[in-house]
Amino acid sequence: MSGVDWRHSALCAQTDPELFFPEKATQSRDARAVCARCPVRAECLADALTHDRVYGVWGGTTERARRKLTTTRRAA
Repeated sequence: MSGVDWRHSALCAQTDPELFFPEKATQSRDARAVCARCPVRAECLADALTHDRVYGVWGGTTERARRKLTTTRRAA
């Protein structure tokens, strides 16, 4: 899928958006479970990393997980 087309297939589009912006990182389990079943999880994560999405669960990752991925990518 290219461009923004992947967003139309995202399971989060059919779910309460507040689920993906929990107040505490420990509350992200339900959002990550939705992402685990999502057919466009990889595209979502790539978008989050490309656009430096700081808040929320994107592509099945929390803010902390994305920071680690970004740090690892920069070190490589």
